[in-house]
Amino acid sequence: MDPLAVGVQHHKNEQQIPAQYQTLWDDLRGTAHVQIENVSHWNMNSKRMEAQARFGDILIAVGGAEGVQFLANLYHEAGKPVAPLNCPVTNPDQGALKLFNRGLSSAETAGLFKVGGVLSAHNWINRINFTTRTPVAERVEQILALLEALDPPQAFVIRLLDPQNPNYEDAQEFFDTVVQPIVEGELGYRLVVVDGHQPFEHARIDQDIFAKLHRSRVVVADITGSRPNCFLELGYALGRGLPVIMTLREGEPHPFDLTTFAALHWQAIGGVEERRRRFREHWGAIESRPPLVPPEPLIP
Repeated sequence: MDPLAVGVQHHKNEQQIPAQYQTLWDDLRGTAHVQIENVSHWNMNSKRMEAQARFGDILIAVGGAEGVQFLANLYHEAGKPVAPLNCPVTNPDQGALKLFNRGLSSAETAGLFKVGGVLSAHNWINRINFTTRTPVAERVEQILALLEALDPPQAFVIRLLDPQNPNYEDAQEFFDTVVQPIVEGELGYRLVVVDGHQPFEHARIDQDIFAKLHRSRVVVADITGSRPNCFLELGYALGRGLPVIMTLREGEPHPFDLTTFAALHWQAIGGVEERRRRFREHWGAIESRPPLVPPEPLIP
């Protein structure tokens, strides 16, 4: 079970907890609800922000200055939503207010967050454009409604898309009956496939592919059929350090450079529940797999 909250701890944390919340903090910190990641050995804000962006799901920005803008960029690069609030606690050309004012332009709002439903991201940024007359309860209600409207995190799909390929129907059935029900229905991601049938966000299809791949949270890469374009996308995902679950049909050739990279060899036969169980088990085994080349900071 994932914790409710991850606390990124540095040398000032304990001293900054208000007195009225210290007892609550002491009660929570020893439970499974709170996970504490200690980065006090880093005496630089940027490294602590990298830890925040790694563990955080959504950035709700209030106030701040350059640090908030830096943190917002980290979340954006990771494909995570940034929800700035227009609380007048800093200058309008700094921090959250600068991000909010940028988002008021309809051409820029989608860079902050994506939403489902009838309202666009630009509609939502205007709904949380609070005035001093807006009651606190109404502000809280609108912010919670925005959080519920946000799109789920993306799981980018690399897979066989050519209907003429003899493996196509079985690959389609594998994704329809095994992958999608688990990744979307159980794990809470939204599968993203770029095949030319969905609305384009960029001028060219290759731009659409790599922009969506770049900002996805996980990648499901099925290499059945050994297509060169899929290996290019898989290599990009591995180089970016994204969590990747690799699958291929049992009996298909496993390229040499990937023979030691654990993959799920799926079958086109057998009961659905058993095939889903194997997918879940494989996901659980590799979901925390480290990147192929771990980062090696110059200053440890």
